[in-house]
Amino acid sequence: MKIKEFLNATPAELITRRTNMKHEVMNLRLQQKSGQMENTARIKNLRRAIARIETVLTNHRHAAAAK
Repeated sequence: MKIKEFLNATPAELITRRTNMKHEVMNLRLQQKSGQMENTARIKNLRRAIARIETVLTNHRHAAAAK
């Protein structure tokens, strides 16, 4: 996912997406430990997407504080 996908979203939508992604990462880690995981790169991609969401949320907070 690219950061452009997150820039137009509201903070509430971003928080929901972040929560869902964190749950997915947790489930993928459980699959990895049990040897059932097929796409190991998915964890890496989700972690990066979560970081992008965090960046956008921080930018929203700074913009709101500057007003």
